[in-house]
Amino acid sequence: MYLVAEFASEQAFAGLGLSDAKNNNVIDQFDLGIAPSYNDLFNTDWINYYKAIFRCNQLITQEDNIDWGGDTGAQGRVIGEARTLRGILYFDLARLFGDVPLLTVPSEENIPRSPAKDVYQLIFDDFKYGAGHIPADAYPLANRNTNDGRITKYAAEALMARAYLYYTGYYGEEHPACTKAEAVAAINDVVDNGGYELESSYADFWMPACTADASSGDTYAWKTTYAGKWYDGSTWQAGQGNLSKEIVLNLKMNSTSDYNGNGDGNTFSVYLGPRNRSATGVCIASGWGGCPVTPAFVEQYSKDPRFSACVWSCSEAGFNADIADSYEYTGYYTRKYAPMCFADGTRQEVGFELGEKHMNITYYQDYTIMRYADVLLMHSELNGNNRGLNLVHQRVYPGESLPYSIENIRNERAIELAFEGVHYWDLMRYEKEGAYAARAIAAAQNGAKVMTGGNETTTSFSESNFTAKKGLMQIPSTQITLSGNKLTQNPGW
Repeated sequence: MYLVAEFASEQAFAGLGLSDAKNNNVIDQFDLGIAPSYNDLFNTDWINYYKAIFRCNQLITQEDNIDWGGDTGAQGRVIGEARTLRGILYFDLARLFGDVPLLTVPSEENIPRSPAKDVYQLIFDDFKYGAGHIPADAYPLANRNTNDGRITKYAAEALMARAYLYYTGYYGEEHPACTKAEAVAAINDVVDNGGYELESSYADFWMPACTADASSGDTYAWKTTYAGKWYDGSTWQAGQGNLSKEIVLNLKMNSTSDYNGNGDGNTFSVYLGPRNRSATGVCIASGWGGCPVTPAFVEQYSKDPRFSACVWSCSEAGFNADIADSYEYTGYYTRKYAPMCFADGTRQEVGFELGEKHMNITYYQDYTIMRYADVLLMHSELNGNNRGLNLVHQRVYPGESLPYSIENIRNERAIELAFEGVHYWDLMRYEKEGAYAARAIAAAQNGAKVMTGGNETTTSFSESNFTAKKGLMQIPSTQITLSGNKLTQNPGW
């Protein structure tokens, strides 16, 4: 979901290598004509999501057969987490594809796609269940170093508010399963009772944005103010003693991933490193050259104090990029989830001898699904005031107050949450059926100057091509075939 959202938004191109397959560029431009043979773009994702849903359903449907020993708190916590997780999975699928098969019991049956309205009924029901049944004290924030990654009552409420905003915006109507009053109550509870706080320094939320090499001789080490989980060469650290109170929900990653079925590593970060060469001046390791930042984003936000935590400049880093093997090179790459290396070019996983020491699977930075800044901005949007907006804004602009307006909230979200897998879904909900997204992406990506294979060129993006698809992704051809054509393809694909 992270890479899809970044490829599809107007803040970054797909990029990657000159000779790489262009499947990701199809997503970037919503144009199968770029690589017509890619009719199975999301088959692996489809399989993995429905495997996860199957497992959630196995637990949920066995609730009455489990001996809870009279512990209703444990029962609510376990089933509440399972249902919230199922809600997350279906919310991802519904945003990607619209109508999807709706399975609420463990089943391998091939069924037709259910209307999105029915899918969102389950999504809201599951998030409400989690919010209502996971005890507020199940995972105390004071114990966040050990609780991190667990779904809390407050995470379920924040997700419910996010789903409300998305559904009402994209579909142009309120869903009967979640009223605005319910969304407001949910987000207010997170703010009033969750105990979350913003990090004092914006950059400290992402290790690549706040870390320098502190190696000495043959000993590798970091100098960092990072507020998340990191490895110091001998042991795992929780921030600077404690994990950030800005974390509402993390997807946990580890360095023990391998090619024998253990898939717990961060496998998207390698996409974000520059092609073939490491930028040692900023401790960014080489990768696949994905998500070069668009000139439009640089022009709009380069003066914002958050820019350098979101983006790094090749020229300012003194980095000689391999432009001959880069596709859609712009001179700027994303920073928040980029892979890391030491000043001598040794990759972190190699220098610290972590796991398989493999660039594709050993990176361990957690992915944040929900953080408190997002909660605060949703709080302002839903309540119609500038309270949350200014708490976020004043972290980087002390003393500067913004009046409440939807435009101000949208602008703040665009830079505050840049390159976190959130912005594309914001664009999609700002007008019915992604119409706003179509205009915004076309404005940034149609005719933008880039370098491909070392040669200057311009990108193209068809607004009408996007609107024909309503911003929805391609149903995998394999799944249509396996279903005996019970599944249908989305329009435009």
